[in-house]
Amino acid sequence: MEYFKSAKEPEIYHYFNANKEKLWMFRHKYYDAAGKRREKKKSGFKTEKAALKALLEVKASTLRGETKYIENDNLTVGQWLDIWYETNHKKWKPATVTQRESFIRLQLKPLLGSVKLKKLDKIIYQKNFLNKLEGKYKPSTIRSFHVIMRTAINAAIEEEILLRNKLSGAALPTKREGISEDNYLSPDQLNLFLQTVEENEDITHSTLFHLLAYTGMRKGEALGLQWKNIDFKNRTIEVIRHRGAHGVGSTKTKNSERTIKVDEIVIAQLEAYKKALKPILFKYGQKLESSTFIFLSIGSCKPLAPTGVNANFNRMISLAGLSKTTVHGLRHTHATILLNKSIPVKAIAERLGNTPEMIHTVYGHILKELEDKTVNVFSETLQQSGAKSGASY
Repeated sequence: MEYFKSAKEPEIYHYFNANKEKLWMFRHKYYDAAGKRREKKKSGFKTEKAALKALLEVKASTLRGETKYIENDNLTVGQWLDIWYETNHKKWKPATVTQRESFIRLQLKPLLGSVKLKKLDKIIYQKNFLNKLEGKYKPSTIRSFHVIMRTAINAAIEEEILLRNKLSGAALPTKREGISEDNYLSPDQLNLFLQTVEENEDITHSTLFHLLAYTGMRKGEALGLQWKNIDFKNRTIEVIRHRGAHGVGSTKTKNSERTIKVDEIVIAQLEAYKKALKPILFKYGQKLESSTFIFLSIGSCKPLAPTGVNANFNRMISLAGLSKTTVHGLRHTHATILLNKSIPVKAIAERLGNTPEMIHTVYGHILKELEDKTVNVFSETLQQSGAKSGASY
């Protein structure tokens, strides 16, 4: 194919395609960050003016030192996600690796994989991704997907492949749905559940469910506890790790690392469990040490499997005749009971390993109910003391 140099700009050319249509292109030579001579070219422009505009943008980018931005002009979203994942996955927690790999493979690539990374903007992202997820996933799940995508885009900016994050301002679903009305128990229901557990479960699961109910711990935090984390004398429990389906790791957030004060009921339960566990460990040729995980299977003396905990919990809920609730519902139950007793939000947040902002977000409807109840407390108190309400003229 023959190229004809423009009279206006030496790096602009025109040519004729197979259909004899006159098109324009540019060829720009520059040095990359390593000092290596490179050439950037692009064809298919309908007019000389369009080719010149694109060339000037490339020249401006090279002058600003944005050579990676130019060199990755044809990089797709799917290709960048592969690069990002392969480069960073060894730094992530096992659960994060599984989550992000699944998200990239099942959601992102099918919907956005073929889009040029540089062409991805808020409108394309909203139309081709966020809007198509709505109705299929909970708002909180979609927001989690968005956080991962935003992290990947910001990584491209750090690598100078993109200049800015064009996804900012995308319309996301409601931040949090709060807790479902059927995912926590009333105090009476909790008592019934714990009684059912005590009568029908082995001592490991009975102790675990009591601990979750009395502390509001996350399931993974409780499964990550070792005996050295229990201070029987001062009645405290130190939460410093998480154990889940993908192994042992750090807690969910920095705020999640905390020391929880517990009462005599919890301490007595743990002491009884510890005493019962020693002969079982001995039977399997083991002994109880400070680094031994607390919650072990009675049948194998291996740490409880998270999925097995869910199955046992569901069985106890059914046996107690209660509506379907999740293990995490015990955490919501703990928080709800404390809120209804007017415990300060900050104290509850510290106990749960959350921020006050998160407590307001998740349990906002409960806080609103409590606020409504307080409206008339002052006047009712005075009336009970014999005072007349309202002014007289």
